[in-house]
Amino acid sequence: MEKIIKELNKFLEGNYMAIHTYEQYIHHTGDQKVKKLLQNIQQNHKQHAAMIGKRIQDLGGIPAHDVDIKGKMIELISKLKETTKDTNSILKDAAIGESRGIQTSKELLDGDLDSESLHLVKRILERNQQHVNLLKSYM
Repeated sequence: MEKIIKELNKFLEGNYMAIHTYEQYIHHTGDQKVKKLLQNIQQNHKQHAAMIGKRIQDLGGIPAHDVDIKGKMIELISKLKETTKDTNSILKDAAIGESRGIQTSKELLDGDLDSESLHLVKRILERNQQHVNLLKSYM
């Protein structure tokens, strides 16, 4: 059970990283249509974080409340890079980030979860894939 909770917390931290990243995209886009899209995707990640947090609690664990130190360093490096305000670049970066998050999550969680947790994560990853498709449709 402890291993499942640990893996779910890593997945949860990934959702927090996505929430923070979308905050930057939202802040840097001037396109209101794209801003609304990014806000909707960010809200989905917040909902996913709440769902994973609840599952961790149901398993008797304590959910992470933010990204770990490694995640903080990645966020800091991202902020230090020149942030583009070009709408197409933001959409492209967001789609790439979602795709990497999906791939990393699949590798991280491969074979380590109970059936209920795995079903929840798969539903979330399917939704994240929809985000990728939606972002690409705006490019």
